[in-house]
Amino acid sequence: MARAFLVVMDSVGIGGAPDAAQYFNGSVPDTGANTVAHIARACARGEAEDGRSGPLHLPVLDGLGLGAAVRLASGDDAPGLTATPGGRWGAATEQSRGKDTPSGHWELAGLPVPWDWHYFPASGPAFPADLSAHVAALAGTDGILGDCHASGTTIIADLGGEHIRSGWPICYTSADSVFQIAAHEEHFGLDRLLTLCAALAPRLHKMKVGRVIARPFVGDAQTGFTRTTNRRDYAVTPPEPILTNWVQQAGGRVYGIGKIGDIFSMQGIDEIRKGSDADLMGHLSELIDTAADGSLTFANFVEFDSLYGHRRDISGYARALEWFDAALAGLLGRLRDDDLLVLTADHGNDPSCGGTDHTRERVPVLIAGAGAGPIGQDGQVRFADVAASVAAHLGVPAQGPGRSFL
Repeated sequence: MARAFLVVMDSVGIGGAPDAAQYFNGSVPDTGANTVAHIARACARGEAEDGRSGPLHLPVLDGLGLGAAVRLASGDDAPGLTATPGGRWGAATEQSRGKDTPSGHWELAGLPVPWDWHYFPASGPAFPADLSAHVAALAGTDGILGDCHASGTTIIADLGGEHIRSGWPICYTSADSVFQIAAHEEHFGLDRLLTLCAALAPRLHKMKVGRVIARPFVGDAQTGFTRTTNRRDYAVTPPEPILTNWVQQAGGRVYGIGKIGDIFSMQGIDEIRKGSDADLMGHLSELIDTAADGSLTFANFVEFDSLYGHRRDISGYARALEWFDAALAGLLGRLRDDDLLVLTADHGNDPSCGGTDHTRERVPVLIAGAGAGPIGQDGQVRFADVAASVAAHLGVPAQGPGRSFL
């Protein structure tokens, strides 16, 4: 009986979004952003030599059609990605407004976001005074720290010591529709942080803020602070059934890997597995051997985005892509004849761009288990078509605007 594996390579965009000029990193539009192509070019020029060397080496992804998808989406050249595709391949364009995790994942799961998200202003203070007071009251403190747009690693470096002294939570946002709270796992308490975020989330969701994110960290001011893998996202619940619900309602089991359960507020998820990306690859490998007939495994590999894209670390991003490609090589040969593996992304995060925000890009759709050649209309599809295609493979009735490209 058929099984499906839908794997999101978080932020691995391929340029070419037709509305990129409407999205910005600071004052600079996302026009011309291309995460994969620009990383490949930097590698070819010898500018990504930290922990790796030479042209970008992605034989598995390129063999499935990554280089072809880059050229189709944007017309850009990606040095080293020149293989003739042996899988089904294409480029997907997002309909929803936004360039963030919920927008991309909801639409990949068949539901374009039916509203505009609320974003906090870049000028400080970022949050309304009554909201900041509400957070402090929930935390049992006299105030909050931060109250601004910030990089998560930078703000804990700047305010971690004061946080430990005062006990006040560090609250910040970004260009995404998020309210993030950072707190020390020992001095503030991990359970206390998660309880605070869960209590705050309903108010933020009514404002159409997509996620409240708990950002626990450890360390001290002398040796430095480090974020842990105990992050938790409290996301708006999708207002309509999505792919996970479709599969579950048809009797199939749904496995979530990484932050999938958080993104969808556990809607349609039977089992969740978390950890670092290395841990998640182990979970994916295990499920290729053990996942039930008729099941959907939905995975998100976040570290491309969180560790390298936002930090504008081209070498690190290239290393992560090459690690992922090498790990993928050990999985493809173990897929069953009736399995479908779909590799895609939710947005871009071009590490060659200024700023630290996501970039509005098309994303690759690379498929193993469905023959070879372009998908959709000469390789061009919509995000929502991914959900419809996975549902078609599983023999599950689909809802929403997507159309199967299988």
